[in-house]
Amino acid sequence: MILIADSGSTKTAWSLLEPKTKETLVRVQTKGMNPFFQTEDEMVDELTGTLLPQLASSLATQNIREVYFYGAGCTPEKCPQVERALRRALALETGRVEVYSDMVGAARGLCGHQPGIACILGTGSNSCLYDGCRVVDNVSPLGFILGDEGSGAVLGKLFVGALLKNRFTQGLKEEFLAEYQLTPADIIERVYRQPFPNRFLASLSPFINKHLDDAGVHALVKNSFKDFFLRNVMQYEGYATLPIGFIGSIANYYRPVLQEAAGELNLTLGQILQAPMEGLIAYHLS
Repeated sequence: MILIADSGSTKTAWSLLEPKTKETLVRVQTKGMNPFFQTEDEMVDELTGTLLPQLASSLATQNIREVYFYGAGCTPEKCPQVERALRRALALETGRVEVYSDMVGAARGLCGHQPGIACILGTGSNSCLYDGCRVVDNVSPLGFILGDEGSGAVLGKLFVGALLKNRFTQGLKEEFLAEYQLTPADIIERVYRQPFPNRFLASLSPFINKHLDDAGVHALVKNSFKDFFLRNVMQYEGYATLPIGFIGSIANYYRPVLQEAAGELNLTLGQILQAPMEGLIAYHLS
């Protein structure tokens, strides 16, 4: 049996595969596992308390021989911690357990065994050059203050900045403040004084998406996507000919504007997916 995980800080999607018949036996979901925020023991508790009861049977669990975990926060320094937690929870002393970053997961899910450029557009953004086997180049995303172009957090930052600077119509500003029950002072408080301002800013994405027919909003989103291409993708060798694939909610929900931005820069888009799991299943069963 092969067990695959695609993990963010919020949730983890798991798929249990039978390689001989190329079947997906079980798909389950647990809370996110991020080694930057959880200890090894906390991850073991999550796995034993939530994952194992959801797997098909104790027999299936005993037959797991390979585990591939792709996750947020899985840097080279943190990967051994996740591997130990998986081995302990699954009682897997001798089988194969491999832990990779979510960027590797995106690349394999989008490109399979072929070269390409893989991108993530969600609350944050990231990208890499992939040679069909491994990530060979990565432009640092730098976070939503210095970078993260095209991400939900940056779209929210640009939107409320323009809104509070009166760059949109008065009607749009009043509608936004009423819908989110915010005042300008509340926004300043949420961004500068409360924790996780990136999550707050990204939470404004549904309103932005709903008002893409407004010329100013449309231009703001398109220009942020063009900035993502210019400052990240177009630094990679071969960007003009390689397919550029995207994983993430922002890429999925803003697909037409993303395609428009790529077209204006003469770039070739590959797949645009909400999540990489289907591609990861195909990758590991191939």
